[in-house]
Amino acid sequence: MRLNELRDNDGSTKPRTRVGRGIGSGKGKTGGRGVKGQKSRSGVSIKGFEGGQMPLHQRLPKRGFTKPNRKQYAEVSLGRLQQAVDAGKLDAKSAVDGAALVAAGVVRRVKDGIRLVGGGELKAKLDLTVAGGSKPAIAAVEKAGGKVTVTAPAKDKADAE
Repeated sequence: MRLNELRDNDGSTKPRTRVGRGIGSGKGKTGGRGVKGQKSRSGVSIKGFEGGQMPLHQRLPKRGFTKPNRKQYAEVSLGRLQQAVDAGKLDAKSAVDGAALVAAGVVRRVKDGIRLVGGGELKAKLDLTVAGGSKPAIAAVEKAGGKVTVTAPAKDKADAE
């Protein structure tokens, strides 16, 4: 078998219907839209219309809230850090912060800070400076002999109340 002999199985694909291409096509003249009226024209936006009754999506209450000034962190997994160390892009002996991660190509931009997340395994001993991190990820770095410095203020019980 050669590349020029490859083709789909018989009956697996149907040719698309060419609408409005003459009386012999079976979809000529009105093109399957019927006769006259709003729905026969182009640019119809009638999908949610319920004949003047308040549409369902407007009858239901709004839910939730999106904080307009929410902090966005660049997330870095342990596996990605190990990959960068193995590739020689990240120096395990020097301190690793946002600028070092951008220079190594681990993250594209720092945003509001770097957040350390699990996922993967870290073998290298790293001295990290991050804005935050998950407890298992920080524990994994410390288990590998590294150190994590968290710069963002920790959420204590007084803030929660």
